[in-house]
Amino acid sequence: MLSVSDLGKTYRVADKQPGLAGSLRHLFRRRYRDIEAVSGITFTVEPGEFVGFLGANGAGKTTTLKMLSGLIRPSTGRALVIGYEPFAREHAFLKQITLVMGQKQQLIWDLPALDSLRINGAVYEMSASDARQRIGELGEMLDANHLLTQPVRKLSLGERMKCELLAALLHRPSVLFLDEPTLGLDINAQESIRSFLKRYNQRYGATVLLTSHYMADITALCSRVLVIHEGKLVYDGALSSLAERLTPNRIVELRLTEPVSDDSLRSFGQVLARDGSSISLVVDRSLLRPTIARIFEELKPIDLNVHEPAIETVIGPLLRGERLVRPVAAAEPAPNSASASSERPRPDAETP
Repeated sequence: MLSVSDLGKTYRVADKQPGLAGSLRHLFRRRYRDIEAVSGITFTVEPGEFVGFLGANGAGKTTTLKMLSGLIRPSTGRALVIGYEPFAREHAFLKQITLVMGQKQQLIWDLPALDSLRINGAVYEMSASDARQRIGELGEMLDANHLLTQPVRKLSLGERMKCELLAALLHRPSVLFLDEPTLGLDINAQESIRSFLKRYNQRYGATVLLTSHYMADITALCSRVLVIHEGKLVYDGALSSLAERLTPNRIVELRLTEPVSDDSLRSFGQVLARDGSSISLVVDRSLLRPTIARIFEELKPIDLNVHEPAIETVIGPLLRGERLVRPVAAAEPAPNSASASSERPRPDAETP
C-alpha cells in the first residue's frame, strides 16, 4: 500500500546573522545553507496496517507525511502510495487518501459543519444521497450527528476534531495520514477519537500512518512503529520489541513484614520507591531470576510482583533523542500483513 525507497527532503534556507551588520550583509551578499529534514528513509506498509510514526519535534515526521500525501516534492528517492507517485497528484490518487493535521482545520468557521461536509461531498463527486448516508454513518460512529448543525466556532476543540475527522473521511479513503489528531484534546476526547479510529480501521480495512506524542494513542492503536530521528529512520518493527530492546530492567515490587535498611536493599537492585513496608526495586533483566531467589531467601516478602516499566518511560527518552538504536537497513517488503508485527531493525543493531 505504501512503498518508500531512499526518500529524502532538503530545504535551502537563507543564513542571516543577527543585528544591523548582519542585515546589511544579508541584503548585499546573501548566504544560504541546506537543512536535511528527511534523509534516505525506506519502509513499506501493507494494506490494513495501523502504523505509528514516532520521533521528536523536528525529526521529520510531518515532512514525510506531506511527501507521502503529495503536498511537497521529495529531493531524493521515491514513494509510491496505492501505486501512485504522490506529487503527481492524480485525481484517482487524491480520492483514496486523506491527511488530517491536529493543528489545521478545513471546516468553514462560521457555518455549521454540515455545510462544509456537503461541499466536501460535491468536491469528491458524491451524489447527495451517498453523502447523506456516509455523513450519518460516520456521525454515528463518532457520536457527532448532534454537532453538525451548530456553527463550527461554537464547538469545543474535541467536538471540532470529531467534525474534522468526519470531513476528512467522508470520501472513505483507503489510506489515512494522521498528524497529531488528538493534539490538545482532553482525556475523554482522546479516548473517543482513538476508539473511532480503531473501529474505522477494522470496518473499512483502511491503512493508517499515525504520528502522535501521546503514547496512549500509539499503544492503543499500533502494533508496529517507525521511529525517525534527525531525518533518519532508526527503527522499524513491533512496538513490544522496541520496548524490550530499550528496557534492560524490570520493576520488582515487594511487601515485607520487617523493616530493612536501604543499604541492604541496594544489594538486590536500585531502590526506586519506598513507602513503609512496600518497596520498588529496579533489577537488571539478566539478573532477575537469581535476584528474586535471593529476595525470597533473605527478605522473605509476603507479596512480590514483577513487571516492565511503563512504556511511556521507555519511549519518552527515545523521542527526545536520548537513547536510539542504530539506523535500519533497507526494509524488505513484508509478504503479508501479519509479518508487519515482527521486528525489522538491522540484525546487528543494538541500543547504545
